[in-house]
Amino acid sequence: MVIVDAHTPFADLDAYVALPRVAGLRLSPDGRRLVVGVGTPDRKQNRYTTALWEVDPDGSRPARRLTRSDQGETAAAFTPDGDLLFTSARPDPSGDPAEEPATALWLLPAGGGDAQVIASPPGGVRGVVVAADGTVVLGSTRMPSATGEAADRELRTRRKDAGVSAVLYEEYPIRYWDHAFGPERTRLLTADRPGAELRDLTGHVGNAFQDEASWDLAPDGRTVIAVWDVAEAAASRRSTLVAIDVAGGERRTLADDAAHEYGSPRISPDGTQVAVIVYRRSSAEDPGDRRLAVVPLAGGPVRILTGHWDRWPNAVRWTPDGASLIVGADDRGRAPLWWVDAETGRTTRLTGDDGAYTDFEVAPDGGAVYALRSAVGAPPAPVRISLDGSPEVNFLPGPAEAPAVPGRVTEVTTTAGDGTPLRAWLALPAGAGPDAPAPLLVWIHGGPLGSWNGWSWRWNPWLAVARGYAVLLPDPALSTGYGHEFIRRGWGRWGEAPYTDLMSLTDAAEQRADLDARRTVAMGGSFGGYMANWIAGHTDRFAAIVSHASLWALDQMWATTDVAYYWAREMTEQAAYDNSPHRFAARITTPMLVIHGDKDYRVPIGESLRLWWDLLSRSTARDGSTPHKFLFFPNENHWILTPGHAKVWYETVLAFLAHHVHDEPWRRPELLG
Repeated sequence: MVIVDAHTPFADLDAYVALPRVAGLRLSPDGRRLVVGVGTPDRKQNRYTTALWEVDPDGSRPARRLTRSDQGETAAAFTPDGDLLFTSARPDPSGDPAEEPATALWLLPAGGGDAQVIASPPGGVRGVVVAADGTVVLGSTRMPSATGEAADRELRTRRKDAGVSAVLYEEYPIRYWDHAFGPERTRLLTADRPGAELRDLTGHVGNAFQDEASWDLAPDGRTVIAVWDVAEAAASRRSTLVAIDVAGGERRTLADDAAHEYGSPRISPDGTQVAVIVYRRSSAEDPGDRRLAVVPLAGGPVRILTGHWDRWPNAVRWTPDGASLIVGADDRGRAPLWWVDAETGRTTRLTGDDGAYTDFEVAPDGGAVYALRSAVGAPPAPVRISLDGSPEVNFLPGPAEAPAVPGRVTEVTTTAGDGTPLRAWLALPAGAGPDAPAPLLVWIHGGPLGSWNGWSWRWNPWLAVARGYAVLLPDPALSTGYGHEFIRRGWGRWGEAPYTDLMSLTDAAEQRADLDARRTVAMGGSFGGYMANWIAGHTDRFAAIVSHASLWALDQMWATTDVAYYWAREMTEQAAYDNSPHRFAARITTPMLVIHGDKDYRVPIGESLRLWWDLLSRSTARDGSTPHKFLFFPNENHWILTPGHAKVWYETVLAFLAHHVHDEPWRRPELLG
């Protein structure tokens, strides 16, 4: 395998996993403090831990580190006085060392001094919001029968002392992504000010607050707006929108419609309106839709703002005057920010480059937006986007210098058989050219509702580019950022337009003189793994295929995934059968590397176990040998997250590709024995 540039960290997996990773951004109410998280491997290389750094919003001072611990910290919010609230499971110097560690809420004074614990419920802390008057609301799990923190702690201790981890379920779902639900359930707790005693605001409400539920607090601290899940027939659930009175806990429904769901609520600066993303629920015939809407906090009709905008909003913030909203939405391989008029719904693109903008916050004077900006060729970094006149993006002195990538990014475009325009990013080695064409790796994104439009630490093309591969990052049918019709083309028909789009983009890429069409491989994870499996059963054009966390037998997958009711809405039984890759196992001749984590509950391990059996049981070699391989992670989930395992993942993938692309002898990674 040829290393294009030995000096880049992408050529050295140890150097790559050690690169600092910027994530999360919080802006203080006065706009003078900006905090981001920076993840690095812990001392034993077992996991990534996050430290908090302060970035100068004006861009004149270097970033400075605020926290340091083995457990790491996550920025939660700011108090009205500018003190930083963060969550961490690090030991409390004043706590009981015998107690089980839980994520506590800490306060780091703005004027300096040591951080101190201000709330440590046994069920941990998440979703901290603070009102302008200092009122705090947060989420924490408690046992169903617990009447207070002391009772909750006692019930947990009794279970532990009795050696009981069993859970009796009476409703769906029972697990999510990488964890099974215990008997405890999330409640909202509140305090009059940071550090005051927490009060149970909602009591036990069953599964109302799912893992991805969110809430916001009115500026006067009197009302919480929350996403509230309700059960439906056939083990289904839907999300509604409720308002909860902080003083008395009374709850009233703001939005509840069997045809729609609601998410990401944000209360306007004057406390009268709630911006919310409205999801039209999908069916076997309709992929659904997403729209930005507003609803009066006091109650009233939900008013759709972006009914004629053919893009899907995914995050929203109000401008300080309440006249506009800043929204994120995918757009043709980018993820720009948009300006939306709060009265007319008129949308204006705010950022015009190739960047993907996340974690954005609006300055209190309305003069700027702060965000993390990434791109296919650039990791996340803090930026200031000026709103005075023509928007201008300025990079701020951050806590981590961006590594130079070992190549360049360009685009590949073509047209599908039905006339639909198609595009993909192409990451090219610096030395690729007609005299030195690069082998091609087609890397298919997951989702399926997603897009290659930003940086990824988990699925990073530059590690392959550093070894001489050109990496095609296609957005086939079902990808976001191309409009409703582009998604509908592949809805419930994964093996049709998504597959032919991928082949069309591969054909277009292989026409380039700087690529070697004779040496092409394919790889994908999750839905991308599904497509890798489908490709394996429908063409032999690829020299090798890597399938990570993949869907194989849809009848099995639909019934064992963590949120089966969602997938059941997309495909009928007949469609699931027609689009199931396992039906074509006998056609597979391409060597496959199968990868899966045992803690993956979104795509359960049974998918790869069955795929592995279907591959090997069809082996005809008398000595039982096979070109296929199975990389199994007993303690990882849908994603391979720990530094050591990430290194092993890439070592194995790159060795497998080198064996089949460059005819190199198979080399088992050292840490795999």
